[in-house]
Amino acid sequence: MITVALRGAEFFARHGFYPEEQLLGCKFLVDIVVGFVPAEELKKDSLANTVNYEQLYHIACIQMQHPRKLIETLGQAIIDDIKNEYPYIETAEVMIRKMHPPMPGMVDHTSVTITYTKS
Repeated sequence: MITVALRGAEFFARHGFYPEEQLLGCKFLVDIVVGFVPAEELKKDSLANTVNYEQLYHIACIQMQHPRKLIETLGQAIIDDIKNEYPYIETAEVMIRKMHPPMPGMVDHTSVTITYTKS
């Protein structure tokens, strides 16, 4: 199995349960890890034989533009888009970190991880 990862992709977005969060927005970091068995030999040195991490970024970028109350919903939408783009993947994991969320005290980040395993 091969693993392709995109780590620390940074976005400014307006996700949050409270209206103020969707109004003000904040910084999010997204990690995506995808596992698959290549259909053809990697010796062919072709992007068609792998998962393109640039496309993973593009998928995250599109989903980050749609405000949601829950980052769990956002993570699932990213996984769903990855599965549609790469139906041969065996596993996928998306971690979304919300940086400096509005809390009574200082918090570096909160995070949600969504995991998919093909059955």
